[in-house]
Amino acid sequence: MSAAAAATDLTQWKLTCEKGRQTWRYHGKDGRHTDGEVDEQTFAERYFLGLTEDGKNRKKLPSVSKAIDSALDFYQQLQDDDGHWAGDYGGPLFLMCGAVIVCHITGHGLDEHQKVEMIRYLRSVQKEDGGWGLHTAGPSTVFGTAMNYVSLRLLGAKRDDPDCVRARECLHALGGALGIPSWGKFWLAVLNVYDWSGLHSLMPEIWLLPDWFPAHPSTLWCHCRQVYLPMAYCYGARVTAKPDDIILELREELYTEKYDDIVWYRQRSNIAKCDLYTPHSWLLTGVHGMLNMYEYMHMSSLRQLALDKCYRHIVFDDDVTDGISIGPISKVIQMLVRWHVDGPESEGFQKHVKRVSDYMWLGPEGMRMQGTNGSQLWDTAFAIQAFLEAGAGSHDRYSECLRRAHNFLDVTQMRESPVDYATYYRHPNKGGFPFSTAECGWIVGDCTAEGLKSILLLQEHCSTLRSLHVGEDRLHDAVDSLLSFRNSDGGFATYETKRGGLLLELLNPSEVFGDIMIDYTYVECTSAAIQALRHFQQLEDTEPYRQQEIGDTIRRGIDYVRNEQRYDGSWEGSWGVCFTYAAWFAMEALALDGESWSESSTGSVPKGCEFLVSKQNEDGGWAEEFASCEERRYVGNDVSSIVNTSWALLALMAAKYSDISVLKKAVQLLLSRQLDNGDWSEESIKGVFNKTCAIQYTNYKNIFPIWALGRFRRLYPSVSVM
Repeated sequence: MSAAAAATDLTQWKLTCEKGRQTWRYHGKDGRHTDGEVDEQTFAERYFLGLTEDGKNRKKLPSVSKAIDSALDFYQQLQDDDGHWAGDYGGPLFLMCGAVIVCHITGHGLDEHQKVEMIRYLRSVQKEDGGWGLHTAGPSTVFGTAMNYVSLRLLGAKRDDPDCVRARECLHALGGALGIPSWGKFWLAVLNVYDWSGLHSLMPEIWLLPDWFPAHPSTLWCHCRQVYLPMAYCYGARVTAKPDDIILELREELYTEKYDDIVWYRQRSNIAKCDLYTPHSWLLTGVHGMLNMYEYMHMSSLRQLALDKCYRHIVFDDDVTDGISIGPISKVIQMLVRWHVDGPESEGFQKHVKRVSDYMWLGPEGMRMQGTNGSQLWDTAFAIQAFLEAGAGSHDRYSECLRRAHNFLDVTQMRESPVDYATYYRHPNKGGFPFSTAECGWIVGDCTAEGLKSILLLQEHCSTLRSLHVGEDRLHDAVDSLLSFRNSDGGFATYETKRGGLLLELLNPSEVFGDIMIDYTYVECTSAAIQALRHFQQLEDTEPYRQQEIGDTIRRGIDYVRNEQRYDGSWEGSWGVCFTYAAWFAMEALALDGESWSESSTGSVPKGCEFLVSKQNEDGGWAEEFASCEERRYVGNDVSSIVNTSWALLALMAAKYSDISVLKKAVQLLLSRQLDNGDWSEESIKGVFNKTCAIQYTNYKNIFPIWALGRFRRLYPSVSVM
C-alpha cells in the first residue's frame, strides 16, 4: 500500500460519548484499545465515517410536511444516547501541528492508528499547489504550509514522500518558513527548528503588572489571554525540544537558505504577504522595540517570579478544565509546560495526555483537530429548537429523543463557579452553559442563552418532561449568569464582559487574525441573550424574578442591535458566514419589540428585508462566500447554500415579510436539495472566528433546513409550494 493510500480500517473505529465528551478509539484486532468483543458500529458512527449509503436526489419535490417528517426521522438517528448531537468542529489547519509537536517532544498522546489517520487527513486537504491554508477553504499560506509540512514529517512521512516534496516546493516558492507569522515562529522555536531570538519578546513579566494597568492580561479576550499565557511561560523559560534526526532534517528543509547563516533577529517582523491580515500597528511596533530591549537586560529573579505566576494560572486552568482548557492551542502548550515543570509521570501532565483525544474528530477524510473539544451544547440547543419549531414536541415518536436532549442540557449546566475564579481573571460560571461540555469549565454568554431558551421551550412544549423539569432555582441561576454578561453599550460579548478598550486592538500581534484582543459585543450574542430573557420573562406560574432588570436589558439589547445595522440594511456576522447569519439574529431581536415588515417605527426591519431580498439568487436561495467575513461585505455566488438560505428564510419570517413568493422560492430550494433519506448534503463551510478562519459545523445542514421548513409550515399551513 502506498503512503498516500495508507489508512486504518474505518469499520473498527468507535465513538464513545459520555456527558458530551467525544472520543474516537480504534478497536481492530491489532489495536491496543481492544478488550474483547466490540459492539457493532451504530448508524451514526457509520454515517460520520462515510460508511452509510448516501441518500439520492429526489425525482419529485416532497410536500413541506413530508420533508420535515423525513428530516426529523433521519436526524434523530444521529443523536447519541447521552442526548447530544456529535459532529465535526474542524476546518482550521493551524491546530494539529501544535499537538503533533508537543506529542513528539514529550513522547506521549498519540497512538499509531491516530497518526495514520492524521496523515491521511493532511493529504486530503492539501492544495493542488502542494500547500495548506489557514483553514480548509483558504489558499496556501506560509503558516499553513510550514505547520502541516512539519506535522507530516513528525507523524512519519518521509522527506522524499511525493506529498512532502510538493509541500516543500510550495513553501519555498512562498519564501520559506522565515516569513511564518508569530504563532508559527513560536511553534518552530519550541521544536528547535527556529531560534528564539527570531521572535518578538513574549515577556512573561507582563503578568506581574498591577491589575489596574490598561493593558493588563486580564483585560484581554480570554482566548487571546489563555494562548499567550503558556506561550509567555515557554518563551521566558526557553522550553525547547532536544535536537534529534528529524529536527536536524527539518532545519534543512524549511528554509531557502542555510540554517546556520540565518540572522534570526531580523526575522521578527518578517511576515509573508500571503499570511498578513492584520499588519503591526505603529503602537505595536513601538511596544515590540521596548520589550525586545528589555529582553537583553531582564532580571533573572523577576523573570522567575513571572514564570511562577504564569505557572499558577496554568495549573488553575488545568484543574478547572481537567486538562481540556479553553481551546486546542492553549491546551497543548499547557501540556508542554506541565511536562517541562512536573515531569512525564506527573498527574498534571497525564491529565493532559488523557484529553488529547477529546479534540480529535474522525471523518471519511481522516482525523483532524477541532477548534474546541466540540460544539456539543451549541449544536444540541439549536437542534432542540429546530425540532420544536417543526412540531416534534407533539409527536410520541420524538419524545425519547427530546427527553435525552433535555437530560444533556440538565447535566451540562454549570452548578458552581470555581473557587478563587476572580483571582485568575475568570468570569463566574454558576448557572451558565458552555459551548461544548461541562468538563471544559468555560461558560459562554450566547451558549447560556441558547441552553436556557431550549430548556424553557422543552418544558413548555413537551408534556412528557414535566416530571423532569429543571427547577426554578437553576433557571434563576441561568438568568443571573446571562445578566452578568451585560455591557455598557447594551450588547453582549462571548465569554466575559468587555474589559479592555478598543485601543488594545492596536496591540494585536497575531498578524493572521482580526479582533482578537478584547471580547467585543456582537449582534448574534446580544440577540440570543435577549431572546432567552424574553422567554423567561413570559413564564407562567412562577414568581417574578429580576423583572425590571430583564426588561431594561431587553430594551437596551434591541437598541444595540438597531444601532449595529449598516446603511445598506445589513448586519455583519462574526461567528457565521456572514450577513445572512447576522440578519437572522437581528430580525429575531427586533421582533421582540413588535417590529415587522409592515410595522417598523425605525425602518430597521424593512431595510433589513430589502437587503436580504436583493441578494436572493434566481434559484430562490442565498449563497455567501467565506470572503464576506474577510472583506466585511456581502460576497455571494450563483450556487445557493441550504444553510444561508435557511438563515435568510428564518430572518424574513421573523420579520413577517409580506411577499410570500420570495419565501416559497426559498422553501422550494430547500426541498429540492433534500435527499430521499431525509438528509442534506454537506456544502461549503459556514462557521468563522476572528474574521479570517473558517470552521465547520456539520450539524447545521440538518438543523437549519428543519427549523426554516418547520416555521414556514407553522406560519403558512395552507400555502402550497408545489
